[in-house]
Amino acid sequence: MTIELCMLLPHVPSLCYEDQVPEFQKDMANAMKELGKELSNNKPDVIVLVSCHWPSTFFHYVDATPVHKGILIATEAPDLIRDVPYCYPGDNELALELVKSGEDLGLQVKAVNDPYFVWDYGSVVPLRYIVPNEDIPVINLSVTLAASLEETYTWGQQIAKVLRNTDKRVVFISSGALSHNLVRGRHNKPTVTEHSMDKQFVEFVMNKDYESAYNMLPEYARFAKVESGGRHLAMLFSMIDKDFEPVYLADGQSSGSWNVLITFGNKELVTVNATEASEHVK
Repeated sequence: MTIELCMLLPHVPSLCYEDQVPEFQKDMANAMKELGKELSNNKPDVIVLVSCHWPSTFFHYVDATPVHKGILIATEAPDLIRDVPYCYPGDNELALELVKSGEDLGLQVKAVNDPYFVWDYGSVVPLRYIVPNEDIPVINLSVTLAASLEETYTWGQQIAKVLRNTDKRVVFISSGALSHNLVRGRHNKPTVTEHSMDKQFVEFVMNKDYESAYNMLPEYARFAKVESGGRHLAMLFSMIDKDFEPVYLADGQSSGSWNVLITFGNKELVTVNATEASEHVK
């Protein structure tokens, strides 16, 4: 089969419990719930997810654990996210195939197969909305700090090559924010300068000018402190098929960061006009 859908999703801590989501973030929660209904109706065979909250130092890690089970406590925000149980199937065979493909390319890639490995909230929070029944296999990928944007993009291209040649229907998720210069007070938005860069980036994306969006990442990340240095975005761009249409579903602030929910899929699956959607950017 192939990669059927790509998503850029938020994972802000206050989204973890739906009944505690503040008003200014409810659009994101509701949009992810709707995506969850779509995935339930058109269940893919596997989700491949890169999370900004799994930062690895030197190696690109692929979680090949057959069953992902644990209880999440967010170490940086244990008051907001604690005692969150999860249990998702994995896909050991496909994960190991991804590892081998990276090694064959000469990249520093390693598999993780450990039943005691605990997921981060960048993985758990969006999955609680889009796969609430925990019935779709998941393969997690780390964000590698020693890897440049270029290396991350190359690794993503190699992953995409494997996924496009598999007989499985794949959804790729990039879990992370845009501008991410954090301040106290989750109601706070980015500065005017930071947010102007968010808007320019989103405009490039919605116009399918992914090359310009990718090329602005180094300076964008430097000035607006894009989460994980923009590596999750570089990997996202390596996955998007040229025939995919971007759909802008929601956005919101969290402690000075800006978070958006954008999907990329086949034209027949698109229900929102991309030009109209771009006008939702505040």
